[in-house]
Amino acid sequence: MSRSCWLNTARRGSQWALAALTCLALGAAQAGDKGPRHHAGGQYDSLSATYVVVAGDELMFISERFEVPVEHLMDHNKLGSDKLAVGQRLSVPSAPANAAPVTPMLEPKALDVLQAMGERLAGARALSFTALVTEEHPSRLGPALAYTSQYDVLLQRPDRLRVVTAGDGPATEYYYDGKTLMAYVPAEDLVAVTEAPATIDATLQAAYQQAGVYLPFTDLIVADPYRDLSEGLVHAFYMGQSTLVGGTLTDMVAFANQDVFVQAWIGAEDKLPRLARAVFAKDPLRLRSAMAFSDWKLDPATAPEAFASAKAGAAKPIEFAHPVAAPAPQSGSAESKSTQPK
Repeated sequence: MSRSCWLNTARRGSQWALAALTCLALGAAQAGDKGPRHHAGGQYDSLSATYVVVAGDELMFISERFEVPVEHLMDHNKLGSDKLAVGQRLSVPSAPANAAPVTPMLEPKALDVLQAMGERLAGARALSFTALVTEEHPSRLGPALAYTSQYDVLLQRPDRLRVVTAGDGPATEYYYDGKTLMAYVPAEDLVAVTEAPATIDATLQAAYQQAGVYLPFTDLIVADPYRDLSEGLVHAFYMGQSTLVGGTLTDMVAFANQDVFVQAWIGAEDKLPRLARAVFAKDPLRLRSAMAFSDWKLDPATAPEAFASAKAGAAKPIEFAHPVAAPAPQSGSAESKSTQPK
């Protein structure tokens, strides 16, 4: 599976307009505490299982928040002392599992279902669909809260893509025309534009690396979906069929690699995905993500102007860059460094 996709890395929204533009990585949301606390309130990214240190943090507070022993945090991050710096990124290890490891198993029927879906998607020169994404976020009360975003997607292989997003956060629009990638926030009338590679696959990868732009359904719109989905699999099994999802008969499969466990419902006849649910192995809070797919159209008529926006082109330009500033030097205490630029 690709490192940039929802199915094996991602996560969850930011409050900033720039983040709304350049970070669809829903996995970058701030994680909540187990209860009200004054510390360990920094941003947690469940994509990479990293926590950003804020003023007043101590390893003990971070340990309590994620229920990971201090010594595990120190060993996992190769820390020589308990000194922290504001902006420092800590990798949060998963809590030790009590269950015995499961023997790897790749069931042929499950792989056949995934491959048939991948071939159906790859065989379409153009396609459109709607994805309703629901992401769980921690709350100070304990139980997770759910936030949703809707993605209306249109693509034409190999070099056209439009994604219009609405949801519980700021609306965003993305336009890729084979030469440039444009990210637009209508409410703020802000736009970020960058030169883009010659294919959808390369553009998605470049956008993620350059600015944290993340599409949770990346594995389904690349040139070879099955290759991305099957890379690194250690488990895959067929669960049976359902008549209750997506208004059609679906095959249910579950599959996992070292990063994520996914359950998917795929049309038994048309081989198109209807629903997927995921839990990320590196997320100590085990928050759940879900995508419901609808309104599939394969090889719809498309026009060149569908992949551009005159209104976005006339908006106020901002830099196409990652919304999170570089971390401060990893020396001294977090408290003593709290006034330094981050």
